[in-house]
Amino acid sequence: MAPEQMAEPPEHGLVLPPPRPLDAIDQDILQMLQADGRASIRSVAERVHVSRANAYARINRLLEDGVIRGFGARVNHERAGQGTSAYITLKIVQNSWRTVREQLRQLPGASHIALVGGDFDVLLLVHTSDNRALRELVLTRLQAIPEVLSSRTLLVFEEEDLEPQG
Repeated sequence: MAPEQMAEPPEHGLVLPPPRPLDAIDQDILQMLQADGRASIRSVAERVHVSRANAYARINRLLEDGVIRGFGARVNHERAGQGTSAYITLKIVQNSWRTVREQLRQLPGASHIALVGGDFDVLLLVHTSDNRALRELVLTRLQAIPEVLSSRTLLVFEEEDLEPQG
């Protein structure tokens, strides 16, 4: 898919239009692009049995509506030199989510951030080169965020990505 031809996905914080219903063709396009984000417009159109112009318009609409957040590489973190992964749970000061989220986005190796309900407030997935780098991230970087009241680190021994493989 030529990136210069496609609409840009909305940036963080942009107001998106209300979601439009997705039909079976939209669902097929999403499934195909999840399996292969580099699929050409022509191959998408052929697979879902629409014209190239129709496929192009639908993909652009999915981008503009924020359904497709972007295209990227699926990384094997261990092979990329980030062999240590951990989920970190955080308790934060009430009503500080937006401030904390912005600071967590800046952390090296942060892969996923979620505001959750339950015994803790935030779930953070990080990938680091080794345990020493993980220790530095938790004890120095996270503990330096004033709104973080406490953290708990859950070391990942093995993981499997359940999204379609491309």
